[in-house]
Amino acid sequence: MVAPSYKLNCGLEIPAVALGTWQSKPEEVVSAVEYALKDAGYRHIDCAWAYSNEKQVGEGVAKSGIPRSEIFVTSKVWGTYHTRVEDGLNETLSNLGFDYLDLYLVHWPIALNPKGNNNFIPTRPDGSRDILDDWKFIDTWKQMEALVKKGKVKAIGVSNCSQMNLEKILSECEIVPAVNQLELHVYNPQHKLIEFCKSKGILPQAYSPLGSTGSPIIKDDTVDILAKGWVLLAKSITPSRITANLKGAPEGAATLTAEDIAKLDGVAAGGKQHRFVKPPWPVDLGFDDW
Repeated sequence: MVAPSYKLNCGLEIPAVALGTWQSKPEEVVSAVEYALKDAGYRHIDCAWAYSNEKQVGEGVAKSGIPRSEIFVTSKVWGTYHTRVEDGLNETLSNLGFDYLDLYLVHWPIALNPKGNNNFIPTRPDGSRDILDDWKFIDTWKQMEALVKKGKVKAIGVSNCSQMNLEKILSECEIVPAVNQLELHVYNPQHKLIEFCKSKGILPQAYSPLGSTGSPIIKDDTVDILAKGWVLLAKSITPSRITANLKGAPEGAATLTAEDIAKLDGVAAGGKQHRFVKPPWPVDLGFDDW
């Protein structure tokens, strides 16, 4: 089965269902990616430098036998590379064994000290995360735009961006972000932000749609009733679930009624608003519930 696709604001088609690789162990992700592409029919793989398994993702792609040109690959630049975005991309491309990306995202709108005590999460003497207080987000974005002009990435976008941070880009950018990848689920629907993204031609993408590790949201009574009719974009390393996610998401979306959607949309407002992914960033990200 091949998932439906959406057209990004740059004209590129993006498959609606991706295999996520966050928290997948390196030794497990090779077989998961190979199976997803060769056996389940996936054509979209989502990865990131910060997941520490890009080499294994690339190995899985190679072992699948599916031509690179038929696969949509997303990765993300990490905070310690905001001052040198192309270096971050080059490292990712080397890890994957590719010469281009289909979509490259800014993982978080936060620049971390590239000369700090750790290349992943540098910290200050008080233990807080060592961010570059004076760095402007638009300066990161200008470097992202340069990668498109060089042909090293086909599309660029952001992740974990509130309206506040999006406006920092939109006020000065040449290329509007194609995507905003967010923690989206019934406990954290972010209705206003989604509407803002759509009004600017930015496609929202959902990560942790079942509440991250352990899929805790599926235990909610409301969601449990409607689980078979909800769009699920969860990551997995289990072949049966990998297949079920690709098949179930489009089929489930088609069965949702207006009443179902209203019920799901009201879960957070009914007192269950909650984020599962909430790193201790020492800055205001512009989210009302952070």
